Amino acid sequence: MHSSLQLMADNPALFISVVFIISLLVGSFLNVVIYRLPVMMERGWKAEIDEYLLSQKEASQASGSQTKGAALSTTETFNLVKPDSTCPKCQHKIKPWENIPVLSWLVLGGKCSQCKLPIPIRYPLVELATGLLSALVAWHFGFGLAAVAAVVATWLLIAMTFIDLDTMLLPDQLTLPLLWMGLLLSINSSFVTPTDAIIGAAVGYLSLWSLYWAFKLLTGKEGMGYGDFKLLAAIGAWVGWQHLPVVILLSSFVGAVVGISLLTMQGKDKSQPIPFGPYLAAAGWLTLMFGDWLVAQYWVLILP
Repeated sequence: MHSSLQLMADNPALFISVVFIISLLVGSFLNVVIYRLPVMMERGWKAEIDEYLLSQKEASQASGSQTKGAALSTTETFNLVKPDSTCPKCQHKIKPWENIPVLSWLVLGGKCSQCKLPIPIRYPLVELATGLLSALVAWHFGFGLAAVAAVVATWLLIAMTFIDLDTMLLPDQLTLPLLWMGLLLSINSSFVTPTDAIIGAAVGYLSLWSLYWAFKLLTGKEGMGYGDFKLLAAIGAWVGWQHLPVVILLSSFVGAVVGISLLTMQGKDKSQPIPFGPYLAAAGWLTLMFGDWLVAQYWVLILP
């Protein structure tokens, strides 16, 4: 193990290649996370509601426990591992060779091997994006803890981006680990100092929290979700409070451009909510990678 690590430390191209291949495999798993995690959350909420309603029924303790036991026994296993992946149309069980990132999609011609149902191109694109962005991180930071941590952060941000696009949700199962990773990494100042990370997390959360309540008090409507607060807090823990203005400006600008484009090109209702998490995730990743350069370019534009 030590010799393998030393080999990658001495050979940047090898390190980047290993990160790329591993991240391709992780990208395949992220497709599972993107689809299944929101379903798992919804089922968990429904189970809690059912359990609460059951507890409110006027029934004897014996009959209540029997009913509860029957309800739980009929619940099928559904998590990130089980059931096995299958074709949604013909229920064909996906074989290992059909699950090789990107390559399997190309070999199969983008269709199920049995019923020829088209496989969405988004699956290989998520895998490829995960591999390429992670390889870029490995190249940027070089071999070491910072690169490994930033690669993991990249995986989490990709998963959150597509989950928010699909469901308007930013799961605590993803935002909170990202937050704690950033805070813990600040202990040895991998990216920022502990003080900058703590203040960054607090300012990131409170800034969007304040905007949320100001907008709600003025309009009576909710402008964003609490998941956005947590995501910006996590990003603040990684990039520090000094770079939060860059994250907010980037995400707001891109979000406004995309939102206006959707309204004009697709004729969407102005009241239809647009997920903000993807723009925060993209801005946070860019700031983590190129924050100092972005700040320098900003001041060049302002003070030529």
